[in-house]
Amino acid sequence: MRKVIEVIVSPQGQSRIETKGFTGDECREASEFLEKGLGKTHSEKLTAEFYTSQVNELRQQQRG
Repeated sequence: MRKVIEVIVSPQGQSRIETKGFTGDECREASEFLEKGLGKTHSEKLTAEFYTSQVNELRQQQRG
């Protein structure tokens, strides 16, 4: 899957960053420079992709 970072700006000037194709904390690392450039973060909503790597790591630990 291709990795994409989208910056969405509303007509009122509010911005939102959406990452796609990243798993785990990769999304935060990839978008950090944009978050810093845009200013204060008001909220964060994590997607299922964020938790994918954590679930895979847990499964590997249980098998290991």
